[in-house]
Amino acid sequence: MTNQQIRISAKHLGILALPDYCPRCFWIQLKSQFKLPWQIFPGIFSSIDSYTKKITWSYYEKYKVLPSWFQKLGEFERPVKIPPRKQFSILDKDTNILLTGIPDDIFQRVNGSYFIIDYKTAKFTENQDALLPVYIVQLNGYALIAEKCGLRPVGGIGLCYYEPQTNVNISSLDSVLLEQGFHMPFTAHMMPLKLDPVKIVLPLLAKVRELGDREQAPDSRQGCEECRRLEEVVGMVGEKKK
Repeated sequence: MTNQQIRISAKHLGILALPDYCPRCFWIQLKSQFKLPWQIFPGIFSSIDSYTKKITWSYYEKYKVLPSWFQKLGEFERPVKIPPRKQFSILDKDTNILLTGIPDDIFQRVNGSYFIIDYKTAKFTENQDALLPVYIVQLNGYALIAEKCGLRPVGGIGLCYYEPQTNVNISSLDSVLLEQGFHMPFTAHMMPLKLDPVKIVLPLLAKVRELGDREQAPDSRQGCEECRRLEEVVGMVGEKKK
């Protein structure tokens, strides 16, 4: 029998797919609703994601096709308006878990199916990204939600890495200079991901329920650096109270 409803984003669910995930750390994050202290996420990455989406949509509005780099992932017909964040969620009745989150873009293919994509601003290292297991779960979670919202069938998921080009070519320097700054070019790399939301997402929801129903934190992963740091903080606070 399940207890109180749990709300979790597809991105946070993906933490459970990491090979070095720690049950104790995840339990603490889950109980605190993933609102932990001292977290700082630079807003520049959100700004870049927003800008890349505007580039894609503006290109489509002008030329009625998507930019050429998307062709590696298939034949796309148009970008699709994503439902509002409050509506883009799904309740798994077996675990009483509300799965949330919203992708960067959804495109419709010429065959009528939908393709879900997330943008990443990073160096492109195919199959070497340490967070790739998180992204696979995250986008499969989006696929479950999208089909529930009527965007079905979902026929594919993938990542678009926008890699900043940091080499400076003196011969073409003038092409990147502005009156009060400069341009930084980005190169797009496309990476399709495995689509199997039932097998990938549902077992992790069951694991979330098992951890969420625990009244006491489970044992930490052996050698977990985060747990070690937490124990140090707890020890410092305890010493101060004496």
